[in-house]
Amino acid sequence: MNHVLIVDDEAEIRESLKSILREEGYLVTTSATATEALELVRDADYDVVLLDIWLPDRDGLETLGEIRRLENANVPEVVIISGHGTIEAAVRATKLGAYDFLEKPLSLDRTLIVVKNAMRARQMREDNAEFARQLAVKGNVTGQSVAMKALRQQIQLMAPTNGRVLIFGESGTGKELIGRAMHAASLRKDRPFVELNCAAIPEDYIESELFGYRHGAVPGGPPEKRGTFERADGGTLFLDEVGDMSLKTQAKVLRALDEQRFLPVGASHPVLVDVRVIAATNKDLEEEIARGNFREDLFYRLNVIPFYVPPLRERKEDIPLLVKEFLEEFGQQYGRPHVEMTEEAVSALRQYHWPGNVRELRNLIERVLILNPKVHRIEKKHLPMLVYRGPKLTESGRLNTKTEEFASLVEAREAYEREFILKKLDEVHGNVSRAAETLGLERSHLYRKMKALGVSVKE
Repeated sequence: MNHVLIVDDEAEIRESLKSILREEGYLVTTSATATEALELVRDADYDVVLLDIWLPDRDGLETLGEIRRLENANVPEVVIISGHGTIEAAVRATKLGAYDFLEKPLSLDRTLIVVKNAMRARQMREDNAEFARQLAVKGNVTGQSVAMKALRQQIQLMAPTNGRVLIFGESGTGKELIGRAMHAASLRKDRPFVELNCAAIPEDYIESELFGYRHGAVPGGPPEKRGTFERADGGTLFLDEVGDMSLKTQAKVLRALDEQRFLPVGASHPVLVDVRVIAATNKDLEEEIARGNFREDLFYRLNVIPFYVPPLRERKEDIPLLVKEFLEEFGQQYGRPHVEMTEEAVSALRQYHWPGNVRELRNLIERVLILNPKVHRIEKKHLPMLVYRGPKLTESGRLNTKTEEFASLVEAREAYEREFILKKLDEVHGNVSRAAETLGLERSHLYRKMKALGVSVKE
């Protein structure tokens, strides 16, 4: 719901505007002073501020300047109102960033038109900022393997529809990238792409992240917040690691999908939305259903169009292309645009089994460039020891378990333990406590084991 803040020291005007705007369906908050208004704008998300030019504690134009300087990409549009309007004041207000200027006594029709237009201008500014963020993230689906060619064809075929998508794949395979590519090729490409990692949000907060809240319903948070469903209105909502949602949250998501509306926490009126949902998971959801951890009805709602993203070890012919792409990306980022990698080094990368998939490869390329700032031709010796001393892949893509890969049983065991711990940490996004629980270890024991094996959470 669009939110308007009225700042005027005359109670009669505040109440009159409040009544009129509420009848038009706006959420309205009022304030009599500039000091209180600035606190409200810092704490909550307002679309439009109607700001009186004469206030008891501070000049309205000075307050306008402070609002425009707030470190918040979603600052509201400000409409200045005054009982002593002059051309000079209007020009000054416009230069300071005011959207428009209204004179008292206020015309009801003009006020409503100006507020409506200011709402549109603010929404357009917010959308443009979101699009700029999205363009900064590459959405290329790289690879010439049969699996990736088929995946690109499937994207082009399914993207223009409104069917919900469920993407399966191991951690690090690029499920979010597929979601972005689907959005970019869809009829919703000019609307927002909003993502939420369900595994990264604590259970107590995921409902407010999804649906938002009103009137300070969340203790310690701002008075109100728009959830991801509302921010994705007209566009695409990407729910990553959807298998980690609790059953309680799953029930609410199911209802929102069925009705295309939801009730924000603390709100009295539902919010209507038009959202295409793309979900992703690294779990076997049918197995989770059998265990009672995932709702069968939600699975069928999400699994209209299933996608499978293969692990990197099953498409190792794509590794040279990915290496080239990441070298170009990080070469530009670190001021080294002409870095290349030898065939021997690429061959070593193709033999490694990549438990962390494309994400692990990308992180490795960045690490190699950082640790070798003067090298313009990356050789095998520059690669981390784990790549060419750890378990390898055979030509068929299977894990090579030949004993000659290791000098001793201790070395072999340590290599596999390190790999297994890294994989579990990656699955829980670096959360050591959750990884320890998954591994059946005490948290302190896992920390000691990580230290002994040279494993860092950042890795």
